Amino acid sequence: MKVISILALAAFSATLSLPAAAQFAKAEDAIHYRQAALAVMGEHFGRLGAMSKGAVPFDAKSAQDSAEVVLFMSKLPWAGFGPGTEGGKAKPSIWTENAKFKDHASKLEGEAVKLAAAAKQGDLASLKAAFGATAGSCKACHDSFRNR
Repeated sequence: MKVISILALAAFSATLSLPAAAQFAKAEDAIHYRQAALAVMGEHFGRLGAMSKGAVPFDAKSAQDSAEVVLFMSKLPWAGFGPGTEGGKAKPSIWTENAKFKDHASKLEGEAVKLAAAAKQGDLASLKAAFGATAGSCKACHDSFRNR
């Protein structure tokens, strides 16, 4: 039994060390994955935007929940942008200017941390400030790397 456990742990560890692109059998799977992750993040980000703009009443609990989803989801889509996964709404420049793309992704992740922290404070002013900065990081990346 101990040998089986050790072998299972070794196999699991080896799986974790594979490149992210190996997670996807086809490029279409990677495209679907990243689009789905970004869609979920966008849905919750939109809820925060509606509160920030006064389109819906501010709800501290709802804001905190949505900000936590944005934070979690901000880490996921990047695995779907590996080599050979060109397509979807992504511009080819993602792969030719990959360092710049990764910088944008990193900035979004950092802003999402600040957004979640602001939402935990429970006040609209903090949320608005953090929302604006996070929205700016989204826009900068979309302007450079997303086809409309």
